Amino acid sequence: MPPTRVSDDDSVDPLIRKAAAWSWRLLVIGGVIAALIWLVGRLQVIIVPVALATMVAALMLPAVDWLDRRGAPRGGAVALVILGGVGVFGGILTFVVSQFVSGLPGLVEQVTRSIDSLRAWLIEGPAHLSREQIDNAGNTAIKALRDNQEKLTTGALSTAATLTEIVTGAFLVLFTLIFLLHGGRNIYSFITRIVPVQTRDRVRDAGRAGFGSLIGFVRATFLVALVDAVGIGTGLAIMGVPLALPLASLVFLGAFIPLVGAVVSGFLAVVVALLAKGFVYALITLGLIIAVQQLEAHVLQPLVMGRAVSIHPLAIVLAITTGGVLAGIVGALLAVPLLAFLNSATRVLIADNPDQEAAELEASDAVVIVAHPDTVPPKAGRDD
Repeated sequence: MPPTRVSDDDSVDPLIRKAAAWSWRLLVIGGVIAALIWLVGRLQVIIVPVALATMVAALMLPAVDWLDRRGAPRGGAVALVILGGVGVFGGILTFVVSQFVSGLPGLVEQVTRSIDSLRAWLIEGPAHLSREQIDNAGNTAIKALRDNQEKLTTGALSTAATLTEIVTGAFLVLFTLIFLLHGGRNIYSFITRIVPVQTRDRVRDAGRAGFGSLIGFVRATFLVALVDAVGIGTGLAIMGVPLALPLASLVFLGAFIPLVGAVVSGFLAVVVALLAKGFVYALITLGLIIAVQQLEAHVLQPLVMGRAVSIHPLAIVLAITTGGVLAGIVGALLAVPLLAFLNSATRVLIADNPDQEAAELEASDAVVIVAHPDTVPPKAGRDD
């Protein structure tokens, strides 16, 4: 009887075969992800405005739908909400800039007095430094600034060169926002026609659930940021800290980057209080910021963010870090909304009962998806 011939596959340990099979699949997946990241980087000028427009649309869509349900023309509702938003934002921005311009000289004067007091303490206090040593340190700092003046000027010029991109991006955000508010559901219905019929309903439900979570996230973040800004701004104004309103505005903007933004903006407020009013006021400002953050974490977040946008803090930190590495501040800003969208969309997409999962998400406090009957995308079985 001839000996049994052992194949090459049979001679390899099963664990090695499985590892090899997983390896080439992971390499393919990694290659696709790398290609997507490269493509997003190349199209960042387009993708970032569209993403920002989607976030703004998530904030404005409930108001447009509310006007639509009460008989207002869809186009008129979109125009009214956008013009109202631009008017409010422009007015607040103008007021903040004017307050910054008027309050900056006072801050400079107080900082100058603080520096003079610090210099006197260094000379007459326990350090017993000589005036020559302090002057040398100041001259060294001035020389460093002069030596790097060319780099600073080049950076300013490069920033000015991006002004055209900023203006173009702003127009693209506005243009995209108009169409998303007017017929975004129909656009989504049209795009999902490329999905096979047997899974089209599930994909559409997943997209609706994801966008619902995005609405909940943006709405909740806006409310939390507003409360943070009002609380911290009021405390700074009562203490007489200069630039209280601009600092409150920074707190408001920083709150849109969870965890990290609040820390950075709060640190700036503490630094201004330290320079302008002294160590005691800086400690009071720090206590005020901690108190507001505790109110946000234990009261506001549980009330306004429901199950649909319940994301583990570790996932938030990793998402912000990844977004910041890949796309800077804009990436950190968009990372958590994207994570909230993918979280709910994936749960519906892989659920055993997608209709029940979507219903549970829509019933949560953070998701309010109210659509006019004429704008709801039809089910797959009715549009084929």
